[in-house]
Amino acid sequence: MLSIRKAAAVWLFLALEQVLAAQTPLSSHDPLSLYPGVENDLGQWDLGDTPAANATGHLVFETASSLLQHWANTHYRNGHTIVPGTIPVGTLLYHGAITGPQLPTALDWVAVEPDHSMIFCHGEIETGCWHLTLTVTQPMKVLYFDGSSAVNLLEGTMDTQDLVAWSKMKPEWVKNEMQRIMDLCEWGQKYGVNGFVRMEMNFEVMICNFTSYMEVVSFLNLESPRLVHGPPTNPPEDPNNAHHAFELMHSTSSREIYPGETRIILDFSGLVSFYDTALVPSLVSQRVGLERWDHRVAGISSGDIDRVRDRLAQVLVRPPVTTSGIDWKTVLRVVVDRYASRLEMMEYLLNMTLDDRSIFNHAQQVQRRLRTVLLPYTVFAARPSNLNASGNATSSWAAPVFRECATSHTASIAAHGATLMLSDSERLLLQAVRETTREICRIITKMWASGMMVGVDPFYPPEQHPEVDLIHTLMDEWKEDVSRLISWLDWSVWVKCRPACSIEEMCYLPTWPFGFFPASNVEDVPPFQAQSDSTPLWPDPNKGEWKRPQPKCIRRLEPYDF
Repeated sequence: MLSIRKAAAVWLFLALEQVLAAQTPLSSHDPLSLYPGVENDLGQWDLGDTPAANATGHLVFETASSLLQHWANTHYRNGHTIVPGTIPVGTLLYHGAITGPQLPTALDWVAVEPDHSMIFCHGEIETGCWHLTLTVTQPMKVLYFDGSSAVNLLEGTMDTQDLVAWSKMKPEWVKNEMQRIMDLCEWGQKYGVNGFVRMEMNFEVMICNFTSYMEVVSFLNLESPRLVHGPPTNPPEDPNNAHHAFELMHSTSSREIYPGETRIILDFSGLVSFYDTALVPSLVSQRVGLERWDHRVAGISSGDIDRVRDRLAQVLVRPPVTTSGIDWKTVLRVVVDRYASRLEMMEYLLNMTLDDRSIFNHAQQVQRRLRTVLLPYTVFAARPSNLNASGNATSSWAAPVFRECATSHTASIAAHGATLMLSDSERLLLQAVRETTREICRIITKMWASGMMVGVDPFYPPEQHPEVDLIHTLMDEWKEDVSRLISWLDWSVWVKCRPACSIEEMCYLPTWPFGFFPASNVEDVPPFQAQSDSTPLWPDPNKGEWKRPQPKCIRRLEPYDF
């Protein structure tokens, strides 16, 4: 029996050896060869080299990584991205009939949630209302406008649609939704686009033709939701209206953060961004000195408008086989997942008030976290020649760590860029990831290297503790570095209620149309909707939390308050 086992073991070993000999080894690349002229020169990885003042790679990154997420696109209402997409077969869409039991055939709106469409299910208590459920029967080509693109305000939410529909801004038509859908559908017809995806308190689709791509699941005469139609209040005075308004926002909360609205599949390889300075150079000067809240597409040159429309035409007519197959949504998210929570924790630790007795141990705690982030990139040769407590030595020795960290998410894509046949949109996304990770890794490497030089790194403990004043200076520099980085990145994952809301509450960003109600009484207004003429709104969308929405806890139970 023993000899049989030995023979079997020998046979297995020989068989395994043959298999290993037959395998082709994984191809590898010298990291220094991936970006010729950049990685070879460590001088290009200077820890003091800050991003250009007008750089937009981080803005392309954040807007692209936030697509179809209600939270981010409520926080910054003015959209800067247009992306083609598809609504898959089997997706359910909903339509509340305002005019009664007539099936729409063309040019109308559908919602992705029945809570949303029920607002428009109009009918008397005695007769009820009519509600339509549709299913998509073949992949439906759509175009998505990011931001709060279904919000009819003059402050920039409609800019990108204006350019597609009319090749210029038409503020006088900001409320002319029927003209908008007619002209968008006429433009999209030659590209096979049957819908335009937008967002207000939830996502909606402007449908060009109801007789193609969809079939009726049900068209039901429902009990009237008994919503009061008239001048809205904040919150609606009628308890039924107030409850429905809250439940509408609550249904949206599941789409607020990543992965967002998953019933619409976006084609990132066709993304068009107004933060693309090569495509839209005229907007660079328009943004100088402005906070991101104030960024909008107004001010774009006629030549840039033509380039944007030409780019949209190209991405909408090209065959899908020209795409690289890269899952850009995941590429972007992996970066956010790797750094967001860790940067948030560092900011928290660096904002603590410390006394002289505890500051050394606290600095070591931060340094450990910096080292953990950089551990996969801390090449063995990257060590300072002389550790000293003065902290005045150069940090050029850390350049290889900076380089490996900054290129880790993009090196393989860049190395195979020609083979992958990256589209213009994908090259823009690649550059956005490179610029974003470069600045993240620059700051983290700079902080880690300064901690090494001062003598707070637990791996290389000094003979004696650094002077307290030196550690205080280090901590102040770290605090400023992290604060500036988080402000520059401006990721929506950091926009949250602090402290967290209780079980009877939910975190909420001021959302149109709640609160944007007319200053005077108006007849014949849909529930929760702002007036359709030029009557001024209160509060002013250019002021306070309506201009710069801030998260707050609101009640999930009566009495409600937005």
